[in-house]
Amino acid sequence: KKVSMTQMTASFKALLMAAALTLPGLAMAADPAMEKDGMYTDHKGMTLYTFAKDSAGKSACNDKCAANWPPLMAQAGDKSMGDWTVIKRDDGTMQWAYQGMPLYTFVMDKKAGDMTGDGKMDGAWKVAKAK
Repeated sequence: KKVSMTQMTASFKALLMAAALTLPGLAMAADPAMEKDGMYTDHKGMTLYTFAKDSAGKSACNDKCAANWPPLMAQAGDKSMGDWTVIKRDDGTMQWAYQGMPLYTFVMDKKAGDMTGDGKMDGAWKVAKAK
């Protein structure tokens, strides 16, 4: 009997550990971005941007543009909530938008906190700010 109780305890501990590791990931998935100092970043801390040529709910940044300004992609099953909406891109993939404006990162930002894309293309690219 003692062996089976030990095995059961070990299994229970493994289950608890798996739940502890899974739950923070599920909690993170709830919000597509994080706010830091009034600006939005992705979950890696990379700055998010908006593009002035986009219209509400529609991205104008495709192909080569999207290679330089990777969209903040939404996963299958992600749902719009409040100011955060999921929009469909021209290629059929899904992207997050804040207050209707699609969100992107910038390939020249190398580490969390970089904001090298702010003001690029005659000011068309701006850091996404909490409103």
